[in-house]
Amino acid sequence: MKVVDMHCDTIGELWKAEKAGNPISLAKNSLHIDLEKMQKGDYLLQNFAMFVFLGREKDPLVNVLEMIDVYRRAMAENADVIAPVLRYEDIEKNSKAGKMSGMLTIEEGAVLKGNPYVVRSLYQLGVRMLTLTWNFENEIGYPNTIVKAKDYDPSKNYGLKPEGIEIVREMNRVGMIVDVSHLNDDGFWDVVKYCDGPFVASHSNARAVCDHTRNMTDDMIRALADKGGVMGLNFCGDFLNPDGKSRVADMVRHAKHIVNVGGIDVLGLGTDYDGIDGDLELDHCDKMQLLAQEMERQGFKTSEIEAIFHGNVLRLYKEVLK
Repeated sequence: MKVVDMHCDTIGELWKAEKAGNPISLAKNSLHIDLEKMQKGDYLLQNFAMFVFLGREKDPLVNVLEMIDVYRRAMAENADVIAPVLRYEDIEKNSKAGKMSGMLTIEEGAVLKGNPYVVRSLYQLGVRMLTLTWNFENEIGYPNTIVKAKDYDPSKNYGLKPEGIEIVREMNRVGMIVDVSHLNDDGFWDVVKYCDGPFVASHSNARAVCDHTRNMTDDMIRALADKGGVMGLNFCGDFLNPDGKSRVADMVRHAKHIVNVGGIDVLGLGTDYDGIDGDLELDHCDKMQLLAQEMERQGFKTSEIEAIFHGNVLRLYKEVLK
């Protein structure tokens, strides 16, 4: 079963290792994801997020440019097995050539500095998806963690800021996919309002199954489905189960609920590999087929598993990427 995963933080781990003077290879390493394990897991496409820790980095734009350099060098060094995706047709071309595909994404909208010119510049560097916020307020909007802030006012609307609306519109114009994972609820509803076409929640689960602000309510799942969007099943234990353990059975439980609420077309994969830790049953990406097997055992049809594992995300990419 071919795998398309909308989110991992592997490149950030390579960047940190390089900065520490102990570089590691994307080809083979001890992380959740490397190219050898991806091949064993039957991967078609992996989104590689450039994750910026806004509270730690002095200049988020410089930080993301450093990681993009790491990503581009990793693609070049392993060009025999993986190639970058700029347009949907690249996925098909790479597959025909016997190669996996990598897509460059960013997790933290602060790298844009509220400036649509930077959207265009990063697009030219190959960025095809951007997560509007991580866990900090930025020029675009507010994260889901806003509800825990000392000065949080539940009567106030914490939607997209004016710069955020402009950024979303510019991303739509150039063909960069809007990602609402980590964005707060008010911001989500503004994306529904202002986004011209489908968007994603690249690594988010169902709040009705696990009551965490990082997960999506049933109304949000339905709205995402109505926009033609896709949400990626996140393997983080805290978003799967209150006990914090990441188990395949809980992944399937979320999948069943999401499909029941929003339909089969709304669900994909967004593992969050190399951005999560703890007790993981699927502790490396070469075990992805165990999830497909459990889905089949619990009653999902082959066509439905194919839709979740790759079909739904590919349909959205075909529509949005230019």
